[in-house]
Amino acid sequence: MNNIIKNSLKNSLETNRKLLQDDQIHDNIILIARLCLDAFESGNKLLLCGNGGSASDAQHIASELSGRFYKDRSPLNAQALHVNSSYMTAVANDYGFSKTYERSVQAFGKKGDILIGISTSGNSSNVINAIKIAKEKKLITVGFTGIDGGKLNNICDYIIKIPSNDTARIQEGHILIGHIMCELIEKSLFS
Repeated sequence: MNNIIKNSLKNSLETNRKLLQDDQIHDNIILIARLCLDAFESGNKLLLCGNGGSASDAQHIASELSGRFYKDRSPLNAQALHVNSSYMTAVANDYGFSKTYERSVQAFGKKGDILIGISTSGNSSNVINAIKIAKEKKLITVGFTGIDGGKLNNICDYIIKIPSNDTARIQEGHILIGHIMCELIEKSLFS
């Protein structure tokens, strides 16, 4: 058991070390945070989607922005697309699971909004379909993925690729980047 603990911590530290040393990822974080700032200041919103742990990350990031992160302040319009379970199950039943987020973006997305699709593999069909419809509707599209980006690598306007193949380490990287973005956005808008 001790070996599992030490290996997990070691691998997490190694992934974070790679993130710390990657100036391209730093530049992308700043760019995406600025895009979010511009969207919020223009009355637009941030939509997020993912499956499983990535859905949890989407909801976590949305709640930090629409609730509060470090300081009491006005809420920002950030929404995780999976939180309406009746909608999700109805669309999954009637149209198939791959259409769940696509239909949400069709209903709620508008030009100038931002969609962040979170997928450790970069290959989740419902996230890919959401990104595609978002691009048609002129939303800014962002992918949070693992090391190779999967299919999202070729269709997102911007991408954050966590330098790992391990799902747990990728998810840890996603929430770390999400927290950093929340801090950048909050400090820029409410200082």
